[in-house]
Amino acid sequence: MTTSSGSQDRSTRGTSLRTRRALAICVCCAVLLVVSVAVTVSIGPADVSLREVYGIIGQHLGLGTSSAGRLADGIVWQLRLPRALLAAVCGAGLALCGAILQSLLRNPLADPFVLGVSSGASTGAVLVAVLGVGAGTLSLSGGAFLGAVLSFAAMLALAYGAGGTPDRVILAGVACTQLFSALTSLIVLSSANAEQTRGVLFWLLGSLAGASWTDVTVAAAVFGGGCVVCLWYSSTLDAFAFGSDAAAGLGVAVGRTRIVLLLVTAIVTAALVSAAGAIGFVGLVLPHVARFLVGPGHARLLPVTVLIGAVFMVWADTVARSVFGAREIPVGVVTALLGVPAFAILLARRRRQLA
Repeated sequence: MTTSSGSQDRSTRGTSLRTRRALAICVCCAVLLVVSVAVTVSIGPADVSLREVYGIIGQHLGLGTSSAGRLADGIVWQLRLPRALLAAVCGAGLALCGAILQSLLRNPLADPFVLGVSSGASTGAVLVAVLGVGAGTLSLSGGAFLGAVLSFAAMLALAYGAGGTPDRVILAGVACTQLFSALTSLIVLSSANAEQTRGVLFWLLGSLAGASWTDVTVAAAVFGGGCVVCLWYSSTLDAFAFGSDAAAGLGVAVGRTRIVLLLVTAIVTAALVSAAGAIGFVGLVLPHVARFLVGPGHARLLPVTVLIGAVFMVWADTVARSVFGAREIPVGVVTALLGVPAFAILLARRRRQLA
């Protein structure tokens, strides 16, 4: 009895310590995010000081006046700030979806694009940009969103027609990814001119150029709703760590939970991809980083993952638009270049832990 009580006390203290650590990390990341947005908005070909950035933002929020000129005001408020905020939302959303899918499907390699959403969005985008489908009605983002929804619907039909297990979902996602990727390539190679091909390629690799306040509002609203749903299911996701049968034994409605969370992650991913293109490695790597910092408990894991993803993406986009001067590179290139070494380090640490 004494031994059991002592073990329970140690477990309680360990949980409390991890919770306090997660809270401290969340506070630090939140402060870092605010500072990062302000600093990155001041970085670029046009010289804008941090003082001017804070003054311009404060003036638009009704918190004071700014001595900055109209040019600096337009650069900060219309160009750089929406882009930085959209980067933060995209990083947070993709990282969140990655954490959910890795737990839901019990696969450490799962990421938001395993559902085929990204490839479907790419097909929808090139249908609008190259073939002019829905011209005058659909924008590039609208076509991408509809393509993502269609791809996800095809994945669900294929997966649940074959049983709906996590393995079937992943296999169906891979099949849909290959199908829509092939369709995208076919459209580009057969119908696009050189200029269209370059523009489509840039979008396919991820780009936040041209971000507007409308993009930020829509993406933030979809992400916010998805985040609330995912946090609501955080304790349920803990049960999935023991497998579907164990979760069902604990009273979890496995089928319904899986459908709800797959639908939520697909909608969030579709909204983000339609606004920013296919940005890889964020949803794959950052959940592992957060898991390493605070453990697998989803009440701690999800908030930390969201904040780390937001900070990472803000700086990745800043590198993408400024490292080569006036020549911008796709942000997906930067996330891959940073994500691959990070993932290799995580794999090496995990191997040492298992040894």
